[in-house]
Amino acid sequence: MFLNRCNAIVCGLLCVLSSLALAQSGPQVYDEAHYQQHHIKQLQETPEGLDFLVLGDWGRNGHYQQRQVAMWMDVAMQKLDGDFIVTTGDNFYSNGVASVNDPYWQSSFEHIYQGPHLFEDWYAILGNHDYRGNWQAQIDYTHVSRRWQMPAQYYAKNIALEDGASVLMVFLDTNPLNPEYQHEAKYAATQQQDASKQLAWLKHQLANSNATWKVVIGHHPLYSSGKRYGKTSGIRGVLEPILEGHQVDAYFAGHEHDLQHNQPEGTRVAHFVSGAGSEVRPVAQREFTKFAISQAGFATVGIDKAQMNVRFISAEGKLLYQYKIKKDNS
Repeated sequence: MFLNRCNAIVCGLLCVLSSLALAQSGPQVYDEAHYQQHHIKQLQETPEGLDFLVLGDWGRNGHYQQRQVAMWMDVAMQKLDGDFIVTTGDNFYSNGVASVNDPYWQSSFEHIYQGPHLFEDWYAILGNHDYRGNWQAQIDYTHVSRRWQMPAQYYAKNIALEDGASVLMVFLDTNPLNPEYQHEAKYAATQQQDASKQLAWLKHQLANSNATWKVVIGHHPLYSSGKRYGKTSGIRGVLEPILEGHQVDAYFAGHEHDLQHNQPEGTRVAHFVSGAGSEVRPVAQREFTKFAISQAGFATVGIDKAQMNVRFISAEGKLLYQYKIKKDNS
């Protein structure tokens, strides 16, 4: 009992000290001096094209470098004149949100991503941790927030570029598609869904699109150079034939807490993982790895009629990696 009381006192003192430190430091000032001091030299806006960010596995109340990542995301959006932000799921750890009024919306989202250039649309999808809470609340928050966009569990967005090209972006809910979750009690909500309906919808979206670029976003990676190496065959067996068969250019995922670019031999689709929005885990070089790093950060994506330019940016504002996908018929 005595130790419990001591621990409670220590925790209380730490909370007070933390609050005092925050009060003394004051809010972040986003002015011209801030953007002169914080800049990413290698970033360039895509003329007559599209620029957006990809962030995954992030909602931890500002901890594990989430705040630092958020600050550099704002810098990147300012430099790129970014159009929107995409999330690859696991938006709130560890058990999603309870409702649209859950305090986590403020402590993990609204109060973290406060930079003026982050008030663009956020196109979000659900991760497995989001299913541990009230996943419907994340869809419903679309009607509460002016920037949060999750109109349904899965949806598509067609974008016409100024240079005449077009982009189809398909946002999936890979949780009910993942065979791993069919017998886990904590993912019972996924087992009640008709996965074949979403797959038929996906095929229809891809088959009936004449877009210059086809990009698919899902939480679960089909290939991993991280913790789940060798454990992604289930979801890969479901999605890869569809993506390859419909000439998808890139698949962006999260789930793994790192930044990756994987390209298995003989495949068309470029596989990117952007799941380093806060906590990170180790990675390793695998037979299909083009790049993998265990650092907090995010991805930027620039698209025009000629190419797709994917970059990984760290929580220190450093360009970690860049890869360009050329469009052969441009």
